[in-house]
Amino acid sequence: MLAEDSTLLREGLVRLLADEGHTLVAAVADAPALIAAVAHERPDVVVTDVRMPPTNTDDGLRAALEIRRRWPPTGVLVLSQYVEKRYASQLLADRSDGVGYVLKDRVAQVEDFLDALDRVAAGSTALDPEVVRRLMSGTSGLARLTARENDVLRLMASGYTNAAIAERLFVSMSAVEKHVNAIFDKLDLAAATDYNRRVLAILRYLGS
Repeated sequence: MLAEDSTLLREGLVRLLADEGHTLVAAVADAPALIAAVAHERPDVVVTDVRMPPTNTDDGLRAALEIRRRWPPTGVLVLSQYVEKRYASQLLADRSDGVGYVLKDRVAQVEDFLDALDRVAAGSTALDPEVVRRLMSGTSGLARLTARENDVLRLMASGYTNAAIAERLFVSMSAVEKHVNAIFDKLDLAAATDYNRRVLAILRYLGS
């Protein structure tokens, strides 16, 4: 399901998704229509803008939060020009599965957008590195991490696995695992399970 008030972008995304084999059950132009359509269709994934009618402020992102609350199985991928720090953090407040936040500039990089969509549909997290950078601007709670550990954690928050992080940073898997363990230790997450530690580290990264 797609929610986008720009007719040109909405129609472009409709064609892109159809060409890539996705079944689009609805394409709407405002937040109330999105909520109504989700209630009726129960889609696997919703792609929504942030600023849409009726107020053209943060209606789309607040609708995304409502969808996460009312229909937990539905994945939500926020696609926007803007990073709304308060609501973006809330998207991950309860759980980090099946959620993503990418910038519209990424639509020009089709493979990145489709990869984010696939990860959200599979129940993973997909955060644009630029979104993470903006969410982290001005924070100081992770001062103990090295520059490389910050790189690793940023990619973790973007939804990448250890193998994908190793590929992107041109390092070995063992090096990534070493950095991840160091991150857990420095964030005092040593006692949690591996999955929970990863999620908690991401939430600490976004919320500190």
